[in-house]
Amino acid sequence: MAGSSQEFHVPVIDLGPSYHSSIGKQQIADEIRQACLSSGFFYITSHSISTPACDGVLQQAEHFFKRSSLADKRRIHIEHSPHGYGWEPSESTSIAGDVETKEAFNWCYSDDLDPTGGDGQYVQLDGTRTKDLNQWPSEDSVPGFYDTVKTYYGEALLLARHLCRLFALSLALPENYFDSKTTHPSANSRMMFYPAGKPTTDDVGLGAHTDYQCFTILLCSSAPGLEIMSPSGDWVQAPVVPGGLVVNIGDMMMRWTNGLYKSTMHRVVNRTGEERYSVPLFFGINNDELVEVRWRIVVIGWIVLTCVLQTLPTCVTDEQPAMYPPIKAGEYILQRLNATREAPAPLRSQ
Repeated sequence: MAGSSQEFHVPVIDLGPSYHSSIGKQQIADEIRQACLSSGFFYITSHSISTPACDGVLQQAEHFFKRSSLADKRRIHIEHSPHGYGWEPSESTSIAGDVETKEAFNWCYSDDLDPTGGDGQYVQLDGTRTKDLNQWPSEDSVPGFYDTVKTYYGEALLLARHLCRLFALSLALPENYFDSKTTHPSANSRMMFYPAGKPTTDDVGLGAHTDYQCFTILLCSSAPGLEIMSPSGDWVQAPVVPGGLVVNIGDMMMRWTNGLYKSTMHRVVNRTGEERYSVPLFFGINNDELVEVRWRIVVIGWIVLTCVLQTLPTCVTDEQPAMYPPIKAGEYILQRLNATREAPAPLRSQ
């Protein structure tokens, strides 16, 4: 059962100042840094995703899960996709071996979904350049689905790249440090449906896990259900912040900061009488980006740290040397996914 933990805090960060001045960007970056050093979770408000885009994609999630026929869903079942894109019924995957109540629809990055037009260089986790991998419901089955998803996903991509600049500043790196590394990012997304539950339920919507990518941007409907594990081992229910999004650090970011930024265990248990819908975006750098090790000195506040700069920076000290060897970004995620039991390769962390 979810509880409370006095030492655990998920801050709400107003991104507004980060869009208006260099001082504002650094101020917000500092707030993000503090959240990443502690809970690994934070809310963002005054972000760049429009209210119509958020409302629209949640509405289309409801339409897809509740109004599509079983036959229409089966036509785009993940079993038809070598990478696990399309409709995912609850029994298809399980993160921690639990019987999960969730239902999902999964898709990956493609140039046509990117407001920048992309660079035509996107590769899958395994390095293949196969295109047109996504399976979409037909227009007759869910009218307006693709266009609505494209609008939300495109705005979420722009937000993710903005956050990358703030993460760079939070690590005392140049603001544009990640720009060239996110031109064709690993940015899988999902729609999630969790049936209504009861206050005393132990039914797991999505089992306990950490996310594998750099960070996750999560849009939720009004029904709470996200539970975060506090340092003391308590499950703490994350409240819904109206107009806000949840951001959490993933394992790749924790790896590249040598454990400095926290990837925190979380799960979903819907204890409300409402159906819950959510749309997570799992954002990482280009899958073919090589994690390279270079040494330099950086100054954070009054503290001088020796840092190993990889594709994402890893800060180390004499007491905490760098722990991880170089690896391509996609290979790391694929290793993590393939190590998870009983699931189509790219889906388990998502």
